[in-house]
Amino acid sequence: MRQTVTAVVALGLLLTTVGCDTQARREMAAEKKSTEQGPPPPAKVADSCTVRGHAPKIGIVPINLQALFFNQINTGARTVARKAGVTTQIVNGNDDSATQSNAIDDLVANHYDAIIVDAVDTEGIKPAIRRAKAAGVPVVAVDATVDDPAVSVQVGTGNAAGGRRIGEALLKTAGNRGGIGVVGALNSTIQNERQKGFTDTVTAKGMKIENVVDGRNIQENAQTAAENLLTRDPGLKYAYATGEPALIGLAAAVVSQHRTKDLKVVGWDLSSQAVDGLRAGWITGVLQQNTFRFGYEAMNSAIDLACGRTTAKNVPVPTQLVTPDNVKNYLYYLEK
Repeated sequence: MRQTVTAVVALGLLLTTVGCDTQARREMAAEKKSTEQGPPPPAKVADSCTVRGHAPKIGIVPINLQALFFNQINTGARTVARKAGVTTQIVNGNDDSATQSNAIDDLVANHYDAIIVDAVDTEGIKPAIRRAKAAGVPVVAVDATVDDPAVSVQVGTGNAAGGRRIGEALLKTAGNRGGIGVVGALNSTIQNERQKGFTDTVTAKGMKIENVVDGRNIQENAQTAAENLLTRDPGLKYAYATGEPALIGLAAAVVSQHRTKDLKVVGWDLSSQAVDGLRAGWITGVLQQNTFRFGYEAMNSAIDLACGRTTAKNVPVPTQLVTPDNVKNYLYYLEK
């Protein structure tokens, strides 16, 4: 009798294991398929034209070429350009406003027909954009909001509003209680807006910002800053990262200091490190911008401007809140 019971229990365990393995394989296959399908294609592609006897030439000046975020904007822009038969040139801004300004001046001097820029410093870039406009070259600002009449089109999302949205998500997780550490990028206008929107939202409901550290939008700096943040406050319950390098650096610090059991994290922009944290549950929310669509919309606007067509002044792109429950639907953001 005992042998029979043992055999039945063993069989039950075997069937459970097989069932779990089957489910895991199905989930892995679904995730692989989602990733391979990639982002949704552009809903439209602007008609090209002839400018001074050639197809339009569009310059692209991102903040840097390190972050997946900026590379995906470039990919989206080049996808539309390729379909439209437009020539593009990417010039690395290298996290420096002066480098970006020089890049814009060079593109104007080389007779580019429109320029797309994601500004490191939304004030510092204005003189270069004004020089471009004076030379007859329209500029599309993508991601970072450049509040200047010389900007022909603004493509992006509301960064302060996004900060409020991820703040509201954390309030639900925390029950409106607890202290928060912030890994920011104090040299970035965009991330300062995200920090303010978040801070205003959580503090209005009674949570407290314990410390803010500056990762300067560089992954290695962000990890060092996050390590210092966690070391300084071993009882910290919650943390917020304002961008992709900040979240990657914070994730590395959380893992290295074995804080995955007692710290909850929210932030911006997916990466493989963020996805690992979401799957494990200690990252509870990531606000994802539709980077590919940023590129699609910016390039469509640039082509229309180069061809002398009227365009919308503002092109809003909505954000997506990625959680442990829906992360599998957004894995294509891990691809360039």
